Amino acid sequence: MRIFVTGASGWIGSAVIPELRDAGHQVVGLARSDTAAATVSALGAEVLRGGLDDPDSLRAGAAGSDGVVHLAYVHDFSRIAQAAQTDLQAIEALGAALEGSGRPLLIASGTLGLTVGRVGTERDSADPSVHPRIASAHAALAYAERGVRTSVVRFAPTVHGAGDHGFVATLVAIARECDVSGYIGDGENRWPAVHRLDAAHLVSLAVDGAPAGSVLHAVAEEGVPIRAVAEAIGRGLGVPVVSVPAERAGDHFGWLAPFLAADCPASNHLTSELLSWKPTRQGLVEDLDQGHYFQTSS
Repeated sequence: MRIFVTGASGWIGSAVIPELRDAGHQVVGLARSDTAAATVSALGAEVLRGGLDDPDSLRAGAAGSDGVVHLAYVHDFSRIAQAAQTDLQAIEALGAALEGSGRPLLIASGTLGLTVGRVGTERDSADPSVHPRIASAHAALAYAERGVRTSVVRFAPTVHGAGDHGFVATLVAIARECDVSGYIGDGENRWPAVHRLDAAHLVSLAVDGAPAGSVLHAVAEEGVPIRAVAEAIGRGLGVPVVSVPAERAGDHFGWLAPFLAADCPASNHLTSELLSWKPTRQGLVEDLDQGHYFQTSS
């Protein structure tokens, strides 16, 4: 198949392209900038210039392909509502172009905030009040009744690996700046995690085989205690590991504090059963102990 990928040059997208190509697909990657276009081209994909705020490019990419993987998102925490609205409009453009075709449309979402204090499953319905992006996933799934083979992949909050610049890399930067590696309270709250390459493999499997209306979990570890993450960062940087009281978490961790305080374990059981997906890469703490998160550019 010819697969159109948004977010093709991003952290997950740049791993998805090789997976799709290894599965025998041709790939067309959306690229806004010259730098993104060069990355997409170097990965062996065709380049389509455009962006999430350019519905014509999205419609053209979807209409000219046998399926769509929508990974792009504006991760601007100062403009959460606007970013979610842009995402919703992008999904509507993609879905409309695929309507009635039976072709796959895969949408990225997340497990963070899915449940509180218990293991979330693929059957749990996410609440849009937790994050406006969840409404986009609901809108995408609705296209299953309009002749589109839609699926939503909920990624763990930590998609880790060499080159990561997300939540864990931010924690490392905070620990380096403060000379302590912190966690909130007792640090027993849990985050699910998945290696980037395992997540990319799941996307490829879903493109090929996920039934319409599927909700999938890109989760390898159900819940890694945040204290264990802080301890690994402390080992890597050679700094003390400390508990930060909840009332001081905002001052210490900034915008990351409410995310870091969440207890949101999630399961992959139904996903693994449906698509025979078996994560094989190292876990989050083992990945931190490899040392690449602590390397600095010279």
